[in-house]
Amino acid sequence: MKKVLSTLFLVLLAVSVIYAGGSSESDGNVIRIGVFEPASGDNGAGGKQETLGIQYANYLTPTLTLNGVEYSVELVIADNESSNDRAASAAATLVNADISVALGSYGSGVSIAGSDTFRAAGVPIIGITCTNPQVTEGNTHYFRICFLDPFQGTVLANYAYNELGVRKAYCLAKLGDDYSGGLVNYFIEAFENLGGECVSETFPEGNSDFTSYIANAKNSGCEIFFSPVSTEAAQLIINQADSQDLTMPILAGDTWDSNVILQAAKGTDVSVTITTFYPEGANAEFDNGFKEWVNADSTRLSNNGGDDTVAAVTAMGYDAYYFALQAILNAGSTDPADVMQALWTTEIDGVSGHISLDQVNGDAIRNTAYVKHCDNESGTWLALPAVTIE
Repeated sequence: MKKVLSTLFLVLLAVSVIYAGGSSESDGNVIRIGVFEPASGDNGAGGKQETLGIQYANYLTPTLTLNGVEYSVELVIADNESSNDRAASAAATLVNADISVALGSYGSGVSIAGSDTFRAAGVPIIGITCTNPQVTEGNTHYFRICFLDPFQGTVLANYAYNELGVRKAYCLAKLGDDYSGGLVNYFIEAFENLGGECVSETFPEGNSDFTSYIANAKNSGCEIFFSPVSTEAAQLIINQADSQDLTMPILAGDTWDSNVILQAAKGTDVSVTITTFYPEGANAEFDNGFKEWVNADSTRLSNNGGDDTVAAVTAMGYDAYYFALQAILNAGSTDPADVMQALWTTEIDGVSGHISLDQVNGDAIRNTAYVKHCDNESGTWLALPAVTIE
């Protein structure tokens, strides 16, 4: 596990401390990292799993020696409730807690909505799995360690057209949702450029009945159902697709990489294939360590969806924590302005691969996505060949 940080610093194991308002250190040797994630709302399940990765890394490495001084690293956690309307207040909670850097959020829309609060406070934030290009475009305070939707949309379109032989795709996004709407648009662009045809619809906020959309997909003569929506909506789509005998495969992006999806699809005839950031099994040391840690606490296990499946967002949260620590080391300072400047040239070898940022928007330089298919009998992911686009 700690070999991921081979040249980063000596790992000093101690008791993990999670900040809950006010420092526990009287000498002031505390580094605070903000966790800007949803613990509730549409993306609560994914947000909890992403946060678990950050917490696990903090458990392993709760201290950092900076300029010869040992600091306790505390996590300041604010629930943005998966809501664009709540994003600014959650971000304000973090910046008011004297953090050096923030991590998050799961969900591109809420990331975009909270961005200006971090910018105004001069606090850098590292996006973990928020894949919409708008998160980092045109600013110098928001960075990102995952691939982007134009890339993911191209991977999904190529997989559908070339691997599955699909020529007509049904696409469903949530109205007003930056993530699903953006990824659907990139998929359509790439799929049509390949020679395919798309039928596209959106559903409104709060919708729980997908029967009409599933019927439209079947009646339109489409061969695949593409819907990269939240895990909450995804469960409903799977359940209703099963009851309506949807025979066409369902294709989705990284938000469906969850044991919540596996549990919904298990025992059904619904075919689910996704793209994601990390496949369980890629780093046995990380996987085994996380499983042991998550199984040791009922709350952690519940936040992971009730079992010890390793979600890609958990691996990414883990990497984001160490990326933030490396930036602080590179800065030689806990001051947010210094950390922001250092982030541009920060690099680490994470469990999800090597992470370095471009010098235009501060986005990760990545060209590989992992493809997973749900085994409906066992309720587990089957890893398919990774896709690399040069």
